[in-house]
Amino acid sequence: MSFAGKTVLITGATRGIGKAIALRLAKEGANIVVAAKSTEENPKLGGTIFSAAQEIEAAGGQALAVACDIRFEEQIAQAVDQTLARFGSIDVLVNNAGYGAYGPLESFPREKIIRQFNTNVIGLLDVTRAVLPHFRANRKGIIINISSMGGRITFPLGSLYHGTKFAVEGISE
Repeated sequence: MSFAGKTVLITGATRGIGKAIALRLAKEGANIVVAAKSTEENPKLGGTIFSAAQEIEAAGGQALAVACDIRFEEQIAQAVDQTLARFGSIDVLVNNAGYGAYGPLESFPREKIIRQFNTNVIGLLDVTRAVLPHFRANRKGIIINISSMGGRITFPLGSLYHGTKFAVEGISE
């Protein structure tokens, strides 16, 4: 499948797998929507949505940087609206945003547990729900959910992360 001219919305696209996908598809001529919460430079985490968008355009694609913390439905709705206003459609959704919290389960306050599930599971569902009406109206669309081997096997101290990735696997199936 060629991604030339397709619009791809990628959550968590400022570093790691999300950025690699964005750069690869940009080389094919895709329109890339860099959706991530990082609007300020963080030396530990990598670039901003703006620096990622610049790299994507340098790789040959068109880019739109949108600030979107997937824990908040209003930011998701704005990201979808901005994407449609700029490119007219969304062809592919890549649910990539997420993180891993590791440690003894009893060491996590409830707020950290909720944040882990809200980011890795509920956020993925909310972004998907926001894009599905557009896909249904156009009778096309591709959803790619990025999980990890942590959704199939477990390691010590990974209860929260593995729980979220097992959920993503089930949702995706």
